[in-house]
Amino acid sequence: MTAEHALGDFGLASPPGRPQMPGNPLASSPRVPKYYRLKELLVELITSLPAGSPLPPERTLAERYGTSRTTVRQALAELVVEGRLQRIQGKGTFVAKPKVPHQLQLVGYTEDMRHHGLLPETRMLDVAYLTADERLATLLGIRPGGRVLRIHRLRLADGDPMSIDYTHLPARRFPGLRKELSRNLSLYETLAAAYDVHLAEAEETIETVLATPYDAQILGVDVGLPLMLISRQSFDTTGEPVEWAQSFYRGDRYKFVTRLRRPGN
Repeated sequence: MTAEHALGDFGLASPPGRPQMPGNPLASSPRVPKYYRLKELLVELITSLPAGSPLPPERTLAERYGTSRTTVRQALAELVVEGRLQRIQGKGTFVAKPKVPHQLQLVGYTEDMRHHGLLPETRMLDVAYLTADERLATLLGIRPGGRVLRIHRLRLADGDPMSIDYTHLPARRFPGLRKELSRNLSLYETLAAAYDVHLAEAEETIETVLATPYDAQILGVDVGLPLMLISRQSFDTTGEPVEWAQSFYRGDRYKFVTRLRRPGN
């Protein structure tokens, strides 16, 4: 089904389970902004189309719904931020791929993507040695001024950029790690195979940040797109700190899933 055909069928229909609205489909309560009502209608259109389908141009949408291009642009912008649409510079706006569910558990990126049937890819952006300040030294269980290996990577799934990672490890504990990673880009697999270090637990915090110009360029998104920042301090089976990592995930491609239980159950 083409976007134009779906739009023609959908234009005057009300979403399932909602009351019919006479006249202009964007007519609504004064409390509901016109762009938001248009956004709801566009969500129905999006769900009827397969991923990768192009949306009609802003002018066509504005004419179809009897509204301004400014209203259309605002509705589309929110749908891009929510990950329902993808905007490609010079090509147009397309229905986005479904978000990848990420279980909050201690697994590496490679293992996680394979679990979801996606082809993981890691591109090494930089590997460098740093001098630990007091905070980083505390996180890694080393003395301030100690040598730290920082690994900067871009993560992809089925060819699409997904996250930017910065991982810090105590250099003295993992001699030759830089060379080992040239053979196997999976850090956790390398730690287990080359150093017999197995991660047992981690403490994570999740925050929302906005994509900087650098993030946007690397991830192929708009500047200011919401990213999910996950900071992780990982420990081995003896309780010793192994890594301090920060990952910037695309908010339009990821969603996090976890199972909650009441204390004592």
